[in-house]
Parts: sequence; structure tokens; C-alpha cells
Amino acid sequence: MTDALLSNDTTSDYATSKCVDRVGFGRFTEEGNQVKDKTRPGSTAAEHQPGWTPKPSPPEDAPNVIVIVFDDTGFSHLGCFGSDINTPNLDRLAGGGLRFTNFHTTALCSPTRACLLSGRNHHSVGMRFLSNVDTGFSNCRGVISKSAATFAEILSASGYATFALGKWHLANLDDCGPAGPFDHWPLGRGFDRFHGFIGGATDQFSPELVVDNHPIDPPSHDGYHLSEDLVDQAISMIATQQATAPDRKFLTYLAFGATHSPHQAPQAYLDKYKGRYDDGWDIARERWFDRQKQLGTVPAHAELAPRNRGVEAWDDLDDDAKRLYCRMQEAFAAFLDHTDDQIGRLIDYLEGGNLLDDTLIVVMSDNGASQEGGKHGSANENAFFNRRREGVSDLLEHIDDIGGPNLYNNYPWGWAQAGNTPLRYYKQNTYEGGIRDPLIVHWPRQIDDAGALRDQYVHAIDIMPTILDAVGVEAPATFKGIEQQPVEGTSFRSVLESPDAPPTRTTQYYEMLGHRAIWHEGWKAVTLHRQGTPFEDDEWALYDTATDFAEIHDLSETHPDRLRDLIDLWWAEADKYNVLPLDDRGVELFVFKRPGSASSIPVQRFPRGVPHIERFKIPDIRNRSFEIGAALDGGGDGVLVAIGSRTGGLSLYVKNGHLHFTYNHLGHQYTVGANTRIPAGRCELGVDYTKNAEHRGIATLYHQTVSGRVAVGSVEVETMPFRQSLYGMDIGRDCGPTVTPDYEGQFEFTGLLDWVEFRLENDRDDLVAAAAVEAENALADQ
Repeated sequence: MTDALLSNDTTSDYATSKCVDRVGFGRFTEEGNQVKDKTRPGSTAAEHQPGWTPKPSPPEDAPNVIVIVFDDTGFSHLGCFGSDINTPNLDRLAGGGLRFTNFHTTALCSPTRACLLSGRNHHSVGMRFLSNVDTGFSNCRGVISKSAATFAEILSASGYATFALGKWHLANLDDCGPAGPFDHWPLGRGFDRFHGFIGGATDQFSPELVVDNHPIDPPSHDGYHLSEDLVDQAISMIATQQATAPDRKFLTYLAFGATHSPHQAPQAYLDKYKGRYDDGWDIARERWFDRQKQLGTVPAHAELAPRNRGVEAWDDLDDDAKRLYCRMQEAFAAFLDHTDDQIGRLIDYLEGGNLLDDTLIVVMSDNGASQEGGKHGSANENAFFNRRREGVSDLLEHIDDIGGPNLYNNYPWGWAQAGNTPLRYYKQNTYEGGIRDPLIVHWPRQIDDAGALRDQYVHAIDIMPTILDAVGVEAPATFKGIEQQPVEGTSFRSVLESPDAPPTRTTQYYEMLGHRAIWHEGWKAVTLHRQGTPFEDDEWALYDTATDFAEIHDLSETHPDRLRDLIDLWWAEADKYNVLPLDDRGVELFVFKRPGSASSIPVQRFPRGVPHIERFKIPDIRNRSFEIGAALDGGGDGVLVAIGSRTGGLSLYVKNGHLHFTYNHLGHQYTVGANTRIPAGRCELGVDYTKNAEHRGIATLYHQTVSGRVAVGSVEVETMPFRQSLYGMDIGRDCGPTVTPDYEGQFEFTGLLDWVEFRLENDRDDLVAAAAVEAENALADQ
């Protein structure tokens, strides 16, 4: 600061105005008199009343909410619905709550979850099929429309803490890479926290996990199981919220991987069920059916449906088939039993924290038991998605591994139908075996007749409005500036309060993969569509569900006018709820990509250090020539890149100084090793696959240095047509169940790896058209 500024010298430049600022002393006139500042009235904090916008909060008596969703769990699978599988903790919830015996879903996972979270029909919100695909039609975008706010979004806006755990499968899988977009991931649809998997299924011992909006390394340590992890995380999230904001209500959405394939459980649970099902599925169905009548989950007049087409009489099977099929059912039972124990830990936590009585708990399944294991079951569900059938002799080679970490097993049709006892057909079908599912509601504060049953018709779209009704919150007309679609579900809170309450739903349409149905005031019309045939050729059956629980007696010939009226009603509902256009494409859509999909970019480079890439975003190498190159400097052993797992995929790796490539075709290994050691210094190692027929070609290993490229080995390979793998991609390691048994663990590369690059050729035919031909009639025997 200058001396002039501090002096009284009126001749200085700093004193030429009438007033001079003297730092720290206010304003002064030329004569040195201080100028008084006149404050305006109302300009000080002391004269104002502070105010804060109140944080949103639900009504004071609103409950906490937990929604537990099982996957592919049939109507009779839970002990409290008829089976002999041990589910004491679910039975406990049923004993303290209500069981609904007339609860219905959509017959498939993503569509049911869309109904559940949005309170609207799945076609209305854009989820005709799985979230895997966007067909370009408004009924099949692979996401829930933002004009249909989820119950998580609504409750979050009302002050709830919101947690999601487990399976999501509600974001288009084209958008499920580490770069997003994330607007349809759980945190984009109303949840504060997420710990789970974005796709439709995952390995239970080494799952592909996302935390909030970022992937984490798949866990693979001894003793890990996903169901345990999900409940650990749920308890942690709730406990943290209770410790830091105990006055805030919470919503927990817990969607297990169980009991979707792979059916995997700790060894102790597998051992527990050894021999339990040696008498076969026919006896099991009869035993479970008798128990259902004792429990009241089916009416006294109900009949046991005959075996579905393709299911053989147990006594007609040979010993090898019986041994195999029993082992598969044992694995399923162990999986469900183990999951029940985890639910028990959550209930114990809630009870110990005095939270149980003030929590509304909903437990449900998303569809009926799965037919995707096929006639014989499967050791590798990727075979189903690639239209490859596994025979008994093939499967017996893996019998000792069923239920463990190296298989992706599913049970056969006979056991799936047992899980749907006493009903017909399965998941995917609009017969009751696909759409009638277990539902338990536990709310001690509001339910007066704990342990009772309800037989009023309820659909998945009714869950969300019932939750909002219980909380005391209304669905908004607009949300985040977007006008909202009308809620199409109806609250059934009145049914919770009284067993004599009239049903809140009298009509419900169904459509899945071309299968159609309509239920209206007890009567149901239904088709079993044959893929690829004209819809006008579908044969409609008619059932009086009030007297024919299992849809055994077709009344279409004796009541043609009623059938015609129901068919007309189906078309009216289809117009109302955006069902059209009808589309019976199924798994062949897994090869369908939106224009501009990143997986079809001709050249993609992945530097070492990128996180695990889930299978939805791996480069699309199906039925085309491609090259994979890895740039490194110096030697080293380990994986350069691995896609998939023991059920299918590929691995490019260096072992003992030699480059190797394995293509795992549904468990069959095509492997080639280089005939010379890798070069010293800077080089590119790779594999060049040249297609020479549909889904076939030659894979050639190469070394490339400044001196040029040298081929060092080749092998003929058959590639998978539809789904490349059930697991994602890792650079510099193999995080999951290893693609090949040629190495153990992650086999992390020990040298200096810069990047791995995929170079894709455009030499394949139209995949969708080729797949449609291959898949024609493929669903007809399901």
C-alpha cells in the first residue's frame, strides 16, 4: 500500500475527490470528517425471518417398504404354497401375513418388473419383451417410459431413502456399459443406492456386479455367494440409514438372482437334498398337490393337470436320465433353500431393530417356472440361447459339477412343471403355469387375520398403487416435467383388510412372444402360439377358471359366443394398452442391435486397466471375420483378453512364453498354441479369425514386430450364432469362471500390456434374417 494513500496530503492524486477511502476507517470528507452510512430499512439479517423449504416427507404413519422378487419361481415352489423345499422364513412371513393364490404376472421377467415398478401394463410402458432389445416399436423399447414414474421415483420424491439390490434388467442392454447412458439404471429411476447386476441373470459364485453407476471386479473368493452378498448389502444400507437418519422411511427393492438359472448353492445345501427327489416328478407333483389342498392354496375341487407335451412319465425313463434329472432338481431346491436362509437374516435384522411391525413386505415371483432347460435340462444355458440341444449322455459328463461354480445349469421340463403344480405350461406361456405366481404380503400393523389366504384376482400392475395407498402418497400427474400416463393398476389394500372385499380387478389381458390370453370375471381365453405361424391361425381355448383351476377342460366348443366375446375384448384391450403390433420374435432378437450400436464399431481399443466389461458391451464378433491384437513390450505370461466363462467365450493368453487362443463353443474347446515363443521387446500378439462358412472359420495366431507379421499356428473353429457368452470381458486377466481349464484363477498378465484392439470385418449376412430362419418353430415344443 502506498504512503500517499495513508497520508493527509490533500495534493496527492488519492485525495482529489471529495471523499477518500481510508482502509479500515470508513469514508472521510476532505476535512477529515467521517461520512455516516445510512442503511435502508429491512436490509439486515436481524430484520428478516429465516425460512427453509421443508424436506419432503410421507405421512407420519407411512410404513417402511420392502419388495422381494424371486426369479422363475413357480406357483408351488415355496413351502407355504405346497412344495417340500425348506423355506421356513418365507413360511414365517406367510404365517404373519397373507398368501394370494390368484396373483398373476406377465410370464417373463423384464415385463413383470416393468409392471411392478410402474403400475402400468408392460406394453404401455415399452417393455413387450426383455430389456435386451429395442425393436423400434413403442411397445418394445427395452426401458420403462419416463412418462411412467416408478414407485422408487415417487417414494424418493416423498422423502424415502431408496435402495435397490440384485437383478435390474430394466435398462436397454445396449446402454449398459461403463460409459452409460445411466438414465434408466436404478439410480436414474429413483433409487439412491444400487448393488446388483444390470442384466437378466448372472453367475452366483462370481457375478458381474455394479455398485451405483459403476462396475466392480466380479468377486470370486472362496465362500462367496451372491444371495448372501445382497442381504449383507441390504442390511448395511438400512442400518446406515437408521443410524444417521432414523426418522426417514426406507424402500428396499431386493431382487434375487434366485431361482433363475444357474441353480448354484453352497455344497452343504446341495448335500442336504441328495436323494430327496429320487421318486421323480410325477410322485412329487402328486405329493405337492395333496399338500396344496391341505394348505388351501388350491381349492378342494381343483384337478392336477396332465403332463405337458414333451414331459415323459417318470417310470418310462432310464436310470441315467433319472439320476441326471434328480441331481438338477436337488440343485434347484438347494438354491431356493439357501435364499430363504438369507431372507431369514434380513427378517431377524428388522425384528432386532424394532422395524418389522412397521414395514410392509411384499414377496413375489416374476413368472412361472422356467422351461428354458429343455426336455433334459441343461448344464449350460448358453446352449438354449444358441439353439443347441444337450442330450442325457452329454449332460451326465457334468453331473458332479451341477450346482457348482463351473456350470450354468437349469432343470428339465418335468421339474419345471412340478414347480407350477397343479398348472399347465411354463414361463413364456400365457397359460396359468406361466402367469400365476406366489405372492405374500406381510404388514403386521394392518393385517388382522395373519396366516390367511386371499383368492381375489391380483396382477403385478396392482402392487405399485397398493404400496402408494399404504404409504399415503398419490401418483403425480407430472413428474420431472413429464406428463404421466394413467396408472393402470388398482390398489388392493381393501383386500388386505378384509377377506370378503370384492376383487379390485375384473379384466386382464396377456401377450408374450405371441401367446395371448384374456381373463374377464372368471372366464379365460388363451392361445398357445406357434412361432412363425400367422396369428389368425391361433386356436383359442376357453376355461371357466372359477371351476377349472388348472385349465384342463376346454369349453370353446360349448360356449362359442362367450369365446368370441372374449377374443373381441382381447383386441379392445390390445388397442387400449399399446400391445400392437404383434411380434413373436424371441431369442433371435438377441442378435438385433439398434443402428449405431457401439458393439458393432469396426475398431475398438481397450487399454489395460479398463474395468470388467459386461457382456452387453463386448465387441460383436458373431458370424464375421475379426482380428484381436494385443500390444505389449517385453515378455510375460497371463491373459491378454478373455470374453465369457467356462460356458462359452474366448481367451487370448500367453503361457510358458507361447501365445495361445481358445474358443470355447458351449464347453467344447478349440485351442491352438504358437509354435514359437513370443518375440522380445515391443510387439503385437494376436489372432486373426477368417470366416469361411456360416459360423465357421480359421483362427490364426500371429506375432507382429517391426520386421512384419508371422503366423505361428491355426485351428478351425465353430462359433456360436446368437449369444456370444453369459459373461463379459476382461483385459489382462480372466475374472470369472475361466474360459479354459488351461489356467487357473485370473491368470493376470505379468508383462507390460498397453492395449487390446478388436478389428471387425463386415462380411456377415443379415443376422436377424438368418436367425429368424434358424429359430423358426424353435419355440413350438415349449
